Amino acid sequence: MTSQERRKLVLEFISEQHQHPVSASAIAAKFGVSRQIIVGDIALLRASGEDISATPRGYVYQNKSAETGLTATIACQHDDASLQDELYTIVDNGGGVLDVTVEHPVYGQIMGQLQLFSRFDVDSFCRKLKESTAPPLSYLTGGIHLHTISFADNDTFERIIKALDEKGFLFEKDN
Repeated sequence: MTSQERRKLVLEFISEQHQHPVSASAIAAKFGVSRQIIVGDIALLRASGEDISATPRGYVYQNKSAETGLTATIACQHDDASLQDELYTIVDNGGGVLDVTVEHPVYGQIMGQLQLFSRFDVDSFCRKLKESTAPPLSYLTGGIHLHTISFADNDTFERIIKALDEKGFLFEKDN
């Protein structure tokens, strides 16, 4: 199989996973190549315009025509100890946490893909964060950050906002 044929099959494989992240190692095992070959394949696919996101749990193909639901960006602030509770609050109230963005004084906006939709996802993310010893992005901004969240309807969005507000996670100018 040529590298071009493999990239086509890799794209098909990722897109068939229906928004479930697939690790580079799992893709490499499926196609009998190294993880680094897959990382290069994904880079080339992304450079050619394919909308593949790298999340903490693997690659996700973003099929825009298949997206359902609504999204909004919310501003939050908390310390590192409250990160898991904030994410639980969103997913427990019917939302998904698509990403996190911080405003860096030198680099501008820095965004990390999260794709968290359940407590299992949140636990996996928090475990990986702890094991890596890397601080969360919000560490760079004193806890202030943005999340793009997904939700099914406006009632769900209002429930998420109310729960975050009650726990003091929403960023307010007066803080």
